[in-house]
Amino acid sequence: MPVAELAGIVEGHGDVEAVRVLMRRVAASVEPELAVRVATVIRTPKSKLLKAGELERVVELAARKLGRPGAVLVLLDSDAYCPAELGPELLRRAASQRPDLPIGAVVAKHEFENWFIAAARSLRGVRGLPDDLETPEEPETIAGAKGWLSVRMPPGSPYSEAIHQPALTARFDLPMAREAPSFDKAYREIQRLLLAARVP
Repeated sequence: MPVAELAGIVEGHGDVEAVRVLMRRVAASVEPELAVRVATVIRTPKSKLLKAGELERVVELAARKLGRPGAVLVLLDSDAYCPAELGPELLRRAASQRPDLPIGAVVAKHEFENWFIAAARSLRGVRGLPDDLETPEEPETIAGAKGWLSVRMPPGSPYSEAIHQPALTARFDLPMAREAPSFDKAYREIQRLLLAARVP
């Protein structure tokens, strides 16, 4: 069975498990027989990763957890930053630290949760979301995606990153979410890293 080994660098508590789920789902859609080994997922606040030397330190730590071949994915929310500027800068810094490894950097426009909104119809009835949930136009323009999800969940059960993010990652429709440019970028980067790290 072919295997690919990846490591992740994320910023949020929910991201740690969600990125593992996402890597495996993308692999299953690209090559169903491909097994994914996630060597480590390192959580570090974005405020730290943006400081000189910190992303480089974490990339090195992730790389040391990998077998060979292996690849590293950096996945952050953009929040107030421009994804088109932040993503390439993260990639430049990470690749300069370990030019010997395939590395990808993905920045979700606003938040990871905007990808759920992009595929909202596929999440009808999941975790208490309404059965008539609709995907809004231009889902990546919505700031406060966690709040958008919270107001659509049952009263008294707001969106919880640690609880809901991995669960919704396991269920949202990937092709539908790819209509959102930043998720399409994430999908393509994960696919590229899986193929780069793949061994028979």
